[in-house]
Amino acid sequence: MKKAQLNFCKGLCLSLFLSVTSLQAIAQEDAETAHIAVKNPADLSHQEANKIYDSLKAVLDERYSISNMQLISGYQNWKRYNSAPYLSATHGQRFVNNYANELGRDYGKLKNGQTYPPGTIFAKDTITVTSEGKTFPGAMFVMEKLEAGRNPKTADWRYVMVIPDGTVFGDTIGEEPELVDYCHTCHVGRASRDYVFYVPKDYRLAQ
Repeated sequence: MKKAQLNFCKGLCLSLFLSVTSLQAIAQEDAETAHIAVKNPADLSHQEANKIYDSLKAVLDERYSISNMQLISGYQNWKRYNSAPYLSATHGQRFVNNYANELGRDYGKLKNGQTYPPGTIFAKDTITVTSEGKTFPGAMFVMEKLEAGRNPKTADWRYVMVIPDGTVFGDTIGEEPELVDYCHTCHVGRASRDYVFYVPKDYRLAQ
């Protein structure tokens, strides 16, 4: 089967999965961005968002583990840097969390021109919450800092997206890299801080 056909089948399977799980609450954006935008996200307090996230944490961990990606194994035991899941327009209007492994302990502390060490991993799990009160597991977005020169196209960052059924949707150093190219395009806006965005001020934990 040709690559174009594989991409079409993959996109079709993703669309069918999403349409079944979320009814009409979410819709797939164009294939170029491969984002799924929530049409009607809820307006949640910190407490409400945390309560919903806590109810889905085990499901998220189970779903993502299907991908067999060791780089996110046990990510919920890493430090979480946000006080509650927050709505992210750049992640499809989902509620997101920011986790970092031990090598990413300087998350949010980097000064202009400084960089994270190779092996740093940032994991952003997500949940969908609609204004009607429907809740669903969301995609996982991962950044991994590679050794210098490993992938100059993305400033030696690896971007991975895992959809809620555990399928690796795209990996910049693996299968379907073009499906997650948009990740680095967005992160170029933080090139001075090693391409990493931080948690919104209202959701930051004291460090």
